[in-house]
Amino acid sequence: MRKILSTLAMLFVGTLAVLGAAQPGLGGETAAHKVAIHVDENDPKRMNLVLNNAQNITKYYESKGETVLIEVVTYGPGLHMLRDDTSPVKPRIEQMSLELPNLSFAACGNTQKKMAAKEGKKIPLLDEATWVPSGVVRLIELQEQGWSYVRP
Repeated sequence: MRKILSTLAMLFVGTLAVLGAAQPGLGGETAAHKVAIHVDENDPKRMNLVLNNAQNITKYYESKGETVLIEVVTYGPGLHMLRDDTSPVKPRIEQMSLELPNLSFAACGNTQKKMAAKEGKKIPLLDEATWVPSGVVRLIELQEQGWSYVRP
């Protein structure tokens, strides 16, 4: 029985790893450049800096005729960036998502669960956000896949 459970657990973890390796919100990984941007602070200035970085990175590579995928990964207090009820940059994310199809947003499921337990309510995410099981693990996976890492 232990061996069966152990095998099932390994299969489950392997499946999660394969699924987690896919880019949430964006199709494929054929871009010349891939950038993961880390947000773990509930600071509107930092959030706006991240969004500025995403715009500037996109503009730079477009001017060179090159493609880039950018994923903003949030966890801990940084999840407020992607919370529908508390995001100080919600209108900007909504607008940028329309203008930049190369940009996606990942919200940490661990943080979302902890916030929900603490606040006694479900934590709503922006429509532009994709839930990932763990923000930290997502950053690790992206770096293992060759993504550049930025923490403004």
